[in-house]
Amino acid sequence: MALIFVNSCRFMLYVPPLQRNQRWNYKMYLPPLSPENEFVSTWEHRRSLLRERIGLIDADVVCFQEVSPLSFEQDFAFMAEEGYDGVELFRKGRFRPATFWKKDRVELVAPAQHKDRTMLTAFRILDREPSNSHNLNDVDTSTNAKIGRRRHGEAGDNEKSSKNWHVLNCHLQAGKQGGRRVRQIVEGVGAAVKLAKKLQEKDPSNINLVVCGDFNGGTECGAVQYLESGSIGPDFFEDGEQVSSKEKILPLSSPLIDVYCVDRDGKSAPPTLVVSELISIMIDDGNIETCFIDPEFSEGVMDRFKRIYNRFATLQCSDGSLQMDKADVEAWLTIINKKIGRGTEFRNAAKFMGWVEQTISEDSDNDGNKGEESKTNKKKSRPPIRIPNNGVLQFEDFIAVYRDELRQGKFWGIAWDLAQLGEPLQVNDIFGARYDRMYCSASLAPLAVIDTLCNKPCPNESEPSDHLPIAATFQICQLGK
Repeated sequence: MALIFVNSCRFMLYVPPLQRNQRWNYKMYLPPLSPENEFVSTWEHRRSLLRERIGLIDADVVCFQEVSPLSFEQDFAFMAEEGYDGVELFRKGRFRPATFWKKDRVELVAPAQHKDRTMLTAFRILDREPSNSHNLNDVDTSTNAKIGRRRHGEAGDNEKSSKNWHVLNCHLQAGKQGGRRVRQIVEGVGAAVKLAKKLQEKDPSNINLVVCGDFNGGTECGAVQYLESGSIGPDFFEDGEQVSSKEKILPLSSPLIDVYCVDRDGKSAPPTLVVSELISIMIDDGNIETCFIDPEFSEGVMDRFKRIYNRFATLQCSDGSLQMDKADVEAWLTIINKKIGRGTEFRNAAKFMGWVEQTISEDSDNDGNKGEESKTNKKKSRPPIRIPNNGVLQFEDFIAVYRDELRQGKFWGIAWDLAQLGEPLQVNDIFGARYDRMYCSASLAPLAVIDTLCNKPCPNESEPSDHLPIAATFQICQLGK
């Protein structure tokens, strides 16, 4: 095995598979898994794949996105067993970034900063002797995913090991939210520069910065353009909308380096999101560049929905038509969500059928003050959502339920429902996009990066997530290089 590089730092980015408490993960497997293969979607199976991959890379710092806090400690206990005894979990949200590190390799030099869907940590590399730990060039491709490697950069001076490394772990907003994504990345990078000033670093405009995460967009994304060009202005449009009303300039001496575009000999970086190509089938005149601009279902999908609705509808109306009553809706929801009471389809259907959320007034104590106990009990006393006994779900509302799923980008969930309801789409192609990215500042040089390749839709039996992992080792650049 090659020696680990002294005074370098290795990072790994992974958007992990959905955890045990996220019950809809089975919908990400298309076509739907047969009963004998349902174990593939279980957390136990996917966690074993995740652990194996992380063990192969043996990174100093691992960044996750889309982590659920509800079962976080239990689900990721294996990370401590792999030596990752440092951890920071984003403070809010259903799906959060989480950063792990090995305390015998790096130490945290300041409290983590939690921004809008970005989390900043700053580390110092601990002095250590060369060891026979895994190097990226030693990774054994024991899974079906093929891994390629390359090396780049110069070794740095040992005296630079005391410099801080800033790591911005981000999971930018999905959907038609280009402006918010720009604001999120601007805020995150700005926080790194401010922290560098607070830590009295010599040149805060030339810090050692690694930005990695799920950008929920490619080169068309304003957040990507901001990092790669060094600015973004009112002339940049994403999904037909202006992402910034004024010019925003990157507070660094130069734009960030897209690690996966260095020394590729003209070849494109591989996709990190590999899924079934559904947009062109599902959306009217489907186009990836406009799929979030007021999308509507294609004629073929609408025909499928009409047949499904007609099969479930049993309530006879005065005009002779049939509509879906409570029993019909519950039968439909049981097939797609496996039980009543879960999923946005259930919540939206209940609202269309007449359920109204009750307004709960906050209780006050004897002095007229709103006590902490009343605030704590507010959520507990909220009545559950129920489908009204006499409620009716009309066809237009049935379509509206799925249109909401569409506008949230849940193409995979809609396709799974159609297949499970006996109206599968004819899916022949794969959609690949590089949504997961890793950037470094000009003060760093990538010594090695890793490509993870898969030629079939993910997740699958050998890939635990629809996002493929990326990893890189960085070295502080020599002066004058």
